[in-house]
Amino acid sequence: MEQAIQRAEILIEALPYIRDFRGKRIVIKYGGHAMVDPELKKKFARQIVLLNYVGINVVVVHGGGLQIGNVLEQMGMQSTFIDGRRVTDSRTMDVVEMVLAGGVNKDVVNLINNEGGKAVGLSGKDGGLIKAKKLFLKDKRTDVAADSTVDMGHVGEVTSVDTSIIDTLESAGYVVVIAPLGVGDEGETYNINADSVAAEIAVGLKAEKLIILTDEAGVLDKDGSLISSISYEDIPRLIEDSVVTGGMIPKLECCMRAMEAGVMKAHIIDGLVPYSILLELFTDSGIGTQIVKEEQE
Repeated sequence: MEQAIQRAEILIEALPYIRDFRGKRIVIKYGGHAMVDPELKKKFARQIVLLNYVGINVVVVHGGGLQIGNVLEQMGMQSTFIDGRRVTDSRTMDVVEMVLAGGVNKDVVNLINNEGGKAVGLSGKDGGLIKAKKLFLKDKRTDVAADSTVDMGHVGEVTSVDTSIIDTLESAGYVVVIAPLGVGDEGETYNINADSVAAEIAVGLKAEKLIILTDEAGVLDKDGSLISSISYEDIPRLIEDSVVTGGMIPKLECCMRAMEAGVMKAHIIDGLVPYSILLELFTDSGIGTQIVKEEQE
């Protein structure tokens, strides 16, 4: 009986959050090792289905770097990374598109559908969803000119999004799952960082929240302890003071981009924790790092 009461209390704790988010849009970036472990994949899909059933409109943007790397290795193709981004020549781009749009995307859709959901997969090329241009990174070598850039091949950055296809599918009750590909002005395909795509989709949809799943607990301080809440306005200082370093910097920058364009709140959470999305959204304490604007605190 005591266990049954505890379960009921958990549901009651979730009630005000369900009421607040019902009818709102949430964009979730799905990536990292949570996309590889079979049990975590199933738990992820169940969370998406539950959110959809209680009236929360979820859009999933997925990564796939691990899967791309595995296929390239099997094909004997070497990968070169600059600032964490894969240099993508034409041959590599063919593999990237095959894995993201033809493999990973359909796997995520199938997982959600198998758990009782109603999902449909898109890439940024479908319905003119994501327009992009070639991304040039700053060349950080000391023996080159200060304004020199590195050509990353078919790596792109978002220039605009047209969310009308999402609106249409969402109105028919579908959960939309997006592969982070975009198309250029001349029809060329670009591989785009999934965090950046998630941020731009959240902006285009005027989403209530952006949630980024990672392989870390969230944003950590210099002692390695979790920072449960960060003010949007404090992020530049945390980066400047080297509290935030490495791969967490671009994730926080994506959160800033979304929030400066109107997204109300962002979260960075550990996708390796079972049911991490529900724990972050529907419990008082949460499990990761939330980013809020000062007036919201």
